[in-house]
Amino acid sequence: MKIKYNRISTIGQTGNRYADDKEVYNETYLDKISGSVAFKDRPFGKTITELVEEGKVKELVVEELSRLGRNTGDVINVLDWLEEKDVNVRVRNLGIESRPNGNKNPIWKMISSVMSSLYEMELENIKERTSVGRKVYVQNGGKLGRPKGAIESDKKFLEKQSSKNIIKELKKGKPIRDISSILDVSTRTVMKVKGLIQ
Repeated sequence: MKIKYNRISTIGQTGNRYADDKEVYNETYLDKISGSVAFKDRPFGKTITELVEEGKVKELVVEELSRLGRNTGDVINVLDWLEEKDVNVRVRNLGIESRPNGNKNPIWKMISSVMSSLYEMELENIKERTSVGRKVYVQNGGKLGRPKGAIESDKKFLEKQSSKNIIKELKKGKPIRDISSILDVSTRTVMKVKGLIQ
């Protein structure tokens, strides 16, 4: 099988940037999840992991290495695991493959390590810029959080789809921070749901 794996970070993104890819794949997957979540813990990451373990995947295509993750260690572990399973990984924006024509690419490890490190550093820069932007916004009189006077009953809050998704993850025994990353919600929201269902 030849699989295409796409990832977008937030529910608000559409994934339209992947529409330019007209290549034919046996399967195309799109995870809506933070790159900080380990590949094998993502919904479609788990699906791909099962297919690879069953020996069904010959090639995994990604637009860029950051789609596999923003944690250098995790990305390198995933790439090593795919190498052990004889899966060719092709990165479209770089035009490189781990096993072109079935042969190991001698510069693959070096390039993938460097690029993974750069993507992790980019994530840290994004977090820092976002934090500074919020501080400046508040210093200039902006207000963060819900509008003052907004009232919502606990029942209505728990009936929201996002709350139902949190409950589902809590029942699996996942930690609050993991749920926050997986579902792209604040840890405070996860804690609120947890407090209301206990």
